Amino acid sequence: MSNDTVILVVDDERNHADGIAEAMEAQCAKAIPVYTAKDALEILRNEPIDIVITDLKLEDDDYDGLDVLDQAKSNSPHCAVILITAYATIETCKDAIRRGAYDYLVKPIDIDKLRSLVDQAAKNISTEKARSAVTSEAIDGFFFEGVRGKDPAMQGIFEVLKRVAPSDISVLIEGPSGSGKELIARAIHENSNRSKKLFRPINCAGLTESLLESELFGHAKGSFTGATADRKGLFEIADQGTLFLDEIGDMPLNMQAKLLRVLEDGIVIPVGTDKTVKVDVRIISATNHDLLELVEKKKFRQDLYFRIKGVSITIPALKNRRADIPEFIDFFIEEAVDETGANVTGITKPTADILTGYNWPGNIRQLRNTVRTMVVMCDTDKLDVRDIPPEIHQLRQLPGTTSPTADLSGMSLNEIEKQVIKDTLARTNNNREQTAKILGIGERTLYRKIKDYGL
Repeated sequence: MSNDTVILVVDDERNHADGIAEAMEAQCAKAIPVYTAKDALEILRNEPIDIVITDLKLEDDDYDGLDVLDQAKSNSPHCAVILITAYATIETCKDAIRRGAYDYLVKPIDIDKLRSLVDQAAKNISTEKARSAVTSEAIDGFFFEGVRGKDPAMQGIFEVLKRVAPSDISVLIEGPSGSGKELIARAIHENSNRSKKLFRPINCAGLTESLLESELFGHAKGSFTGATADRKGLFEIADQGTLFLDEIGDMPLNMQAKLLRVLEDGIVIPVGTDKTVKVDVRIISATNHDLLELVEKKKFRQDLYFRIKGVSITIPALKNRRADIPEFIDFFIEEAVDETGANVTGITKPTADILTGYNWPGNIRQLRNTVRTMVVMCDTDKLDVRDIPPEIHQLRQLPGTTSPTADLSGMSLNEIEKQVIKDTLARTNNNREQTAKILGIGERTLYRKIKDYGL
């Protein structure tokens, strides 16, 4: 663990808080013990904290460990919060994880397990901060983490984002599944005046109507089977922040009416209560449907459509922005290497050409998963044609090939690779050094492949 790591320990039992703090400082970290939630919240508002270790139940009547969690994540998305509890229930733990907790431990605490958990959290924080610094797209002071875009269409979207982000206007993001709509939503939030508060996404298509209502508006203890405690909904949790309603086109009509009332009045009524809660939340919605068509078919409320469509952004399919694919490939290789510890340093040109020429029906999500799989399966220092999954290599013509035999549809991966090497050797008059350079592989690798393929 780095000497720069700052840990906040929150426990109303002083001996317990001091003991954990001493154990953390033995790991070369700075640890700050506090004994009330109010003190913890004050520190979190004013000082940069990397990791919070907090008891769930605190003697403070007004706040508890979940309030500390919310404040920590509001101040810094990279902050890791570990909850400690003697009263762990599935509902409590799910709520904590949903609200952004890194993990939780049940008393009595195994200090070695806590040390290991903190050490892993510190490593993850370091990786996330480094990745944010390297992979953010910066345009006139606006940063779009993970969003790549050299394609002219994306540059136009960036211009809209710069104008929209600082305001509170609602945004509707349209585009095919896997095209990066949530990344765009996060970019809007991170560049808004609400960036210090919470960003909370929810998939409207993945939940039943009753569960969706509970997730959005909260519920009271006993309001339905399994409701063992009062719970805040995402509107209340994300107060002063941003709520991302993904796949809003799949929201049931009854829920659309309830959502509209909240958006118009700014008042939430938790399930099973008459209590009203005033909230101030910016709404960003996304869909892969044609909402106007759904409105015409009476499957989506027209009044809700106009309420969420303050500004509309359409993300093009990946096949329509091929100029961005090479940059995505490099980014996903780095990401996969960080996750897996693989020794992959890049990709050969023929392999990149095949991936760039593929239509990617699953868009960015499919490309990311494909590159991750290739990194895991690769046994050399660069991704090669043989690492491409079988369903991807339906390529008719490789860029730059002029041989009459360059129609590669229906060929196996080895046959494609053999043909590419053969054509490149022909173009360089069998200059192996130049051929290796064009293909983006080492000369020793080229010699081995020439021998393997009998060229």
